[in-house]
Amino acid sequence: MTPFAAVVLAAGAGTRMRSSRHKVLHEAAGAPLLEHVLRAVEPLGPRRVVVVVGHLGEQVRERFAARAADGRLVFAEQRELLGTGHALWQAEEQVLAAFAPGERGSVLVLVGDAPLVTSRTLERLLEAQGDGPGMTLLTATVPDPTGLGRIVRAPDGTVERIVEHKDASPQELAIAEVNGGFYAFDLGVFALCRRLSRDNAQGELYITELLDIYRAEGLPTRAVAAASHEEVLAANDRSELAVVDRVLRDRARREWLLAGVTMIAPETVFLDDTVRLSRDVTLHPGVHLLGSTTVGEGATVGPYAVLTDCRVEAGAVVPPHTVAVGETFRAA
Repeated sequence: MTPFAAVVLAAGAGTRMRSSRHKVLHEAAGAPLLEHVLRAVEPLGPRRVVVVVGHLGEQVRERFAARAADGRLVFAEQRELLGTGHALWQAEEQVLAAFAPGERGSVLVLVGDAPLVTSRTLERLLEAQGDGPGMTLLTATVPDPTGLGRIVRAPDGTVERIVEHKDASPQELAIAEVNGGFYAFDLGVFALCRRLSRDNAQGELYITELLDIYRAEGLPTRAVAAASHEEVLAANDRSELAVVDRVLRDRARREWLLAGVTMIAPETVFLDDTVRLSRDVTLHPGVHLLGSTTVGEGATVGPYAVLTDCRVEAGAVVPPHTVAVGETFRAA
C-alpha cells in the first residue's frame, strides 16, 4: 500500500452532546468513539496519525497520552474553529514530517465521532487513491440524509459536487447519496487548502470544497461506496450515540457467535468490545460482560450475571445474577 498518514478531525465543540466531556470521549460498546476510529486505521500501518483537537482538546490529549508515547500518534491544534478544511490544514506540518522530501504518499482523513467505519473500507479508499495525484471520497446511500452533504453526480456518473445540507436546493435535498466524511488526498492537499473560501452559509472553510478545487485543476477525483450506510454514522448527540453503540454491540455479538460462542437470546447479551471469549462458551440471557473480562473455553455464565474486569477460567460456571468486579471464577 502507498505510504500514508492519517488525520482524524476531532476539534468540534460537540454542543449537541450537552456535556462537559469532549464528544469523541463518549463511549460506545465500552470504548471512546475516537478509540474505535483509531483501531480501524491502525491495521493499515499509517506512518503517523494526527488527531486535530480544539474545544476541550486537553481532555483528548490526556485520555490518549499512552498511545502518543511512541510518537506515531500526535496532536495538532485548531485554535479557531473555522471549519473542516481549516482543521485539516492544521495537520500540515505533522503530516509532511512523516515523509521524505519528494516522497509520494497520501493523506487519509477520518472523523473522530464516526466509530463504525471498518478497516476494509478504509483500505479500499486508500487503494482507490493509490500514489498518484487527486482525491478520493467515501460515499453512502442512507435512509435519512438530513443534515448531511449530498453527492451530486455528473451525467457520466462521476462526482461533480458535494453540497452541504444548508446550501442545498430542494432538488439536491432529495438526493440520498451522501458524503461520508472520509477522504484520501495526495500530499499536495495542504497547498490547496490555502485556496478554500468562506463564501457559504456557515462562513467556514469546508473540506468538501477541495473537490471543486481538484476538479478545477484537472486532477482526478474518485468515489468509493461504503459497504454499509452504517459505516458513516456519526454520534453528534446522545440519541445518535445510542445508535452507534447498538451497531457496535450487534457486530461484537455476531463475531463471537461465528467464532464458536453460544448465546441464548443473544439480543439480551451485552459485550464490551474489550471482552475476550473462547470457544464453546455459553452466555445465558441478560449477561453483561464489561471491561477486560475474559471467559475461558467451555465456561458458562448464568442468566443476568454482570461481570466487569473479571476472569472466568475454562470450564467454570458463573451462577445466575452474579455481580462481580475484578474477580476470578475457577472450575469446580
